[in-house]
Amino acid sequence: MIHQYKSNGYNIVMDVNSGSVHVVDDIVYDMIPLVEPLVNEGIKDVDTICAAVINLANLPYPQEEIGEAVREVLQLEREGQLFAPDIYENYVFDFKKRQTVVKALCLHIAHDCNLACKYCFAEEGEYHGRRALMSFEVGKKALDFLVANSGNRVNLEVDFFGGEPLMNWDVVKRLVEYGRSIEESNNKKFRFTLTTNGVLLDDGILEFVNREMANVVLSIDGRKEIHDKMRPFRGGQGSYDRIVPKFRQVAESRDQMNYYVRGTFTHYNPDFAEDVLHLADLGFKQISVEPVVAQPADDYAITESDIPKLLSEYDRLASEMIKRKKEGRAFNFFHFMIDLQGGPCVAKRLSGCGSGTEYLAVTPWGDLYPCHQFVGNEKFLMGNVDEGIVREDIRDEFKCCNVYAKDKCKRCFAKFYCSGGCAANSYNFHGNINDAYDVGCELQKKRIECAIMLKVAEMEDAEAE
Repeated sequence: MIHQYKSNGYNIVMDVNSGSVHVVDDIVYDMIPLVEPLVNEGIKDVDTICAAVINLANLPYPQEEIGEAVREVLQLEREGQLFAPDIYENYVFDFKKRQTVVKALCLHIAHDCNLACKYCFAEEGEYHGRRALMSFEVGKKALDFLVANSGNRVNLEVDFFGGEPLMNWDVVKRLVEYGRSIEESNNKKFRFTLTTNGVLLDDGILEFVNREMANVVLSIDGRKEIHDKMRPFRGGQGSYDRIVPKFRQVAESRDQMNYYVRGTFTHYNPDFAEDVLHLADLGFKQISVEPVVAQPADDYAITESDIPKLLSEYDRLASEMIKRKKEGRAFNFFHFMIDLQGGPCVAKRLSGCGSGTEYLAVTPWGDLYPCHQFVGNEKFLMGNVDEGIVREDIRDEFKCCNVYAKDKCKRCFAKFYCSGGCAANSYNFHGNINDAYDVGCELQKKRIECAIMLKVAEMEDAEAE
């Protein structure tokens, strides 16, 4: 499978099955889609292909140049870098047989929040239920469950989530201390992370976070007017001025590493690149701003008419990032970060985040769900920290959730990069986890194209030095 596109002056060709990426001249770019069906028919003679493509299309190139381009395409095919076969589809049949090893928990330490974000899927922390804070006893059982169900895996991940976790800060600290106390005896290493709106951050909390948390996610949507519109206090006051100084302090205290400022853009700011650049201008180097996921009836939901503008904003942002890097003002944008030479293992490329299998969410009272976005939907209640997984059928359903189980993904060039997208979004829009959220797909494909273009530009700059 081949995907071709032009971006920022580059002719980029992706061979999806091999993972190869090529930057080619105009004639090779034009030749590849003409040569591919012939090669697939078993035709690999240069003269035969040249004659065929000349008959197929009115090409503005001399015959000698066409022949040279065909030779180049066939050479890449022989090296396995073009028109590579799909060797992964049969791999997924073994997914259901895999031993289930839990490696990560999202601890809903607080089903409560001190903000009233308009797009919050958690209903200001309530998650379709009641306000509650997780007790130390429930959290302790959750960590014990993770250790007991992690097999031989040493490194385990725990994210303190909400609502707003800092509303239950004492329990967060006690759970971190408990986790550290059981690491050595169980041959485990906890990687704790914290997601916070920042309202309650202070120097004491920051000192503990910097000592114990591997990563911190700081919620901010960008420009003051955008942030305050969507992330106000419950009384309607904006929260931007309250959190920005604190977030800058966090970023600097962590040497601009191991954190993200994380925002959401909506129908109200389709020019979201301005919000990304605003955060960069504030001095943040690790930035993530992503599209809201909302039902069409929500006034802030992204619409089909927004998509062309959003796609152009990703292109504009990528170009601006190249410019700023040359000026010594580089920053990372999470959704443009891609590894073309290593990256995730095959299983991860095919099946994604591991929700419902490797990754689970824990409510304040100890119920287990496939991920934070399923919390409160009783259909997906898998068990609890006392009894463990009691609905193995739900776990098995998620085991089989992969790019080959989704018709929309099978022929998509992005499948090995997005891994089929979010199961929760699929369920919320289509009623099953093996579909795909169409708006999200369009934006994800553009992000992948931009990410690859940035890698191409980076390699070009390295070669020029």
